[in-house]
Amino acid sequence: MINIGILGLGTVGTGVIQILQQNAEDIQTRTESKIRVKKVLVRDLTAPRQISGDFEMTDNAEDILSDPEIDIVVEVIGGIEPARTYILKALANQKNVITANKDLLAEHGQELLTAAKEAGKDLYFEASVAGGIPIIAALKQSLAANRLTALVGIINGTTNYILTAMSEQGRDYAEVLAEAQKLGYAEANPASDVEGLDAARKLAILASIAFNSRVTLDDVYVEGISKITREDIEYANELGCTIKLLAIAKHQDEGIEMRVHPAIIPKTHPLASVNGVFNAIFVVGDAVGETMFYGRGAGSLPTGSAVVSDIMQVVRNIQSNSTSAINCTCYQDLPIKETDSFTTAFYIRLLVKDEPRVLATLALLFAEAEISFASIIQKPRGHQEAEIVLVTHPCREGKLQEALESVRAYSKVLNVQNMIRFEDGR
Repeated sequence: MINIGILGLGTVGTGVIQILQQNAEDIQTRTESKIRVKKVLVRDLTAPRQISGDFEMTDNAEDILSDPEIDIVVEVIGGIEPARTYILKALANQKNVITANKDLLAEHGQELLTAAKEAGKDLYFEASVAGGIPIIAALKQSLAANRLTALVGIINGTTNYILTAMSEQGRDYAEVLAEAQKLGYAEANPASDVEGLDAARKLAILASIAFNSRVTLDDVYVEGISKITREDIEYANELGCTIKLLAIAKHQDEGIEMRVHPAIIPKTHPLASVNGVFNAIFVVGDAVGETMFYGRGAGSLPTGSAVVSDIMQVVRNIQSNSTSAINCTCYQDLPIKETDSFTTAFYIRLLVKDEPRVLATLALLFAEAEISFASIIQKPRGHQEAEIVLVTHPCREGKLQEALESVRAYSKVLNVQNMIRFEDGR
């Protein structure tokens, strides 16, 4: 008998218990052990619940953290505190821990993994990055024989839903965001999602594992989707591309490149067809080549599925006396590349005066920064104005910013309306 204590009975906690109950026979057969939820921490003992069972509910975390019969603590309350304190105490009390807490791991992952190693216990966190997609186990185990060179993902369902609706229905950002909030895909305060911070936290976790080197949120360049317009999506379509919010990590000779931003990708790219609230992570290894993991990145049952899978693996580890066999894998200390050294192609949309030699002058300004164009689109916008879209050949970010300073100072340029990076992921 393996006893579990669950901290939190919200969306994910409810999904965990539901899966443990409905698949109890299969889970017991596969783990050769009966798994029992003994206690569950809740905020309000009197609140109505969507699920019930023979477990005890408590509003005191100590009832779980200090219970000598509980073998595994599952943390699904979210946030930094008190989750961090609870996990550290559970490990100190010789309990294995499973968490779905991306914010906590992105900021305090090293501390928690070190505590788990010192305690000789497991700390598993499959559900922290991509809901039901089994990406953590794949990186730590299934792809461990590879030197991973790139990881490119759509790992935020809210932004993917918004960009998909804008692309497929020709709607504006603000309108689709309001719809996403109404449907529950976006929070009342959507900043963490739409400004890219949620994806950046997840990317820090993934890159730390993929490249065996500690990466924190501060190492990730972050840019959100709030500046993407219907016009940008139409131009991308004209170029045979689509726009996605991508989380990108690359292991190069100079170090690790880390960025989250809207990106224009060819419609032939595997990530281009990942739509709605679905997530996907595209991984490139030196031995395996290109692989992609796809599925639901959030939700009660998808996320609960990842948590229960972790529970089952920890149960096997307890039985074989092999807990703490795979915890922290950050044995390298690789440098983090500066933003100015990133190299991509760029889409630049300008509003200019519709006069002779404007385009020639723009070409000269970019040429002075050693940047050339792959394609140019120009359309009249009335009132002696024109809109120009410049697509550059790949160039260093620092050179691009240098050119844009000169462009902004050019009197014939009325506005630099947007700049979006290209990404092929390979």
